[in-house]
Amino acid sequence: MEEVSPDGEVSVRRAREERMVEPIIELQEVSFSAQQQEIIRGISHRFWEGKTTALVGPSGGGKSTVLKLAAGLLIPSAGTVRFRGQDIAAMNRGETLEFRRQSAVVFQDSALWANQNLYQNLELPLRIHFPELSRADREERMHQVLSEVGYKKDLIIRPAQLSMGEQKLIAFARAMLCRPRVLFLDEWTESLDGNAAQRLIDRVQYQKEQGRTIIFVSHDLKIIKILADDIILILGGQISLTLTGAEIATDDYLARHIEKGIAS
Repeated sequence: MEEVSPDGEVSVRRAREERMVEPIIELQEVSFSAQQQEIIRGISHRFWEGKTTALVGPSGGGKSTVLKLAAGLLIPSAGTVRFRGQDIAAMNRGETLEFRRQSAVVFQDSALWANQNLYQNLELPLRIHFPELSRADREERMHQVLSEVGYKKDLIIRPAQLSMGEQKLIAFARAMLCRPRVLFLDEWTESLDGNAAQRLIDRVQYQKEQGRTIIFVSHDLKIIKILADDIILILGGQISLTLTGAEIATDDYLARHIEKGIAS
């Protein structure tokens, strides 16, 4: 039994409450191999609800693989990835569908369906996750998110008719349609001009302010400083360093260390 002074009761109670809080995403001793090559080795990390985490590191270091593992898009060779305490790999069809409804991914290459036009790319997630919506309701939501990202062209065209930057806008809009609680973003501002990139940064900042959990990969230190509550440096398939956005903002040495890790 703990003996606590009256002055310490509040802080002890808060500490107990924090221990009871479950991470929204947890990686437990996760490894991943492909083509007989180990890409991720024994990574453990907890992602807390409402926090924004940047995964950084050199190209080929494993950060995008960690993002896809956390999003349940890759099955670990060893270890476990949990969403709200539940093993993602062990979910049944209904549980997987609910996890997909609560989360969204923006891929580095946009990953739009090439054999469908833009309207169909945007409409399909709503048809799957919100079958009760009328066509008019679906279109209203689609036009809202397209307006927010600044896309103004025709939707009855295929992704191949767009620039990579325009595809990124559509991919980001698609991710926002189901109003996810968790966002996984992989270099989501790449190939965009300055104005378009700033619009998406602003949209992510808004989602952050709304209490969404955001895990993102970026090589842009400016974006990391703006958005990240926590920063994870991944080198050689392992977590090399974890620190906070506040430390990056106030410690020039750490900022240079991260910048070097990003650029290498």
